[in-house]
Amino acid sequence: MTLDELPRGQRAVVTALDLRGGERRRLMDLGLLPGAAIRADMTSPLGDPTAYEVRGALVVLRRGQAKTVHVEHSGTPSGSTER
Repeated sequence: MTLDELPRGQRAVVTALDLRGGERRRLMDLGLLPGAAIRADMTSPLGDPTAYEVRGALVVLRRGQAKTVHVEHSGTPSGSTER
């Protein structure tokens, strides 16, 4: 599955980035590396962009960017409060 399909409040693990060049490097610099835990945190009122918690920081990605990040659902709900 890709990151854009991850429901709000659910956790996953990054498995791969389907990008090359500068954009791939940017996402890697933000902590989106294979094996990193990630959680869909907040969605804008219109559904795009979405904020994801990764390595203790919030990273905001547009749907097109999130479609390039492959994840594996961890099956553990986060229990976060509604924002």
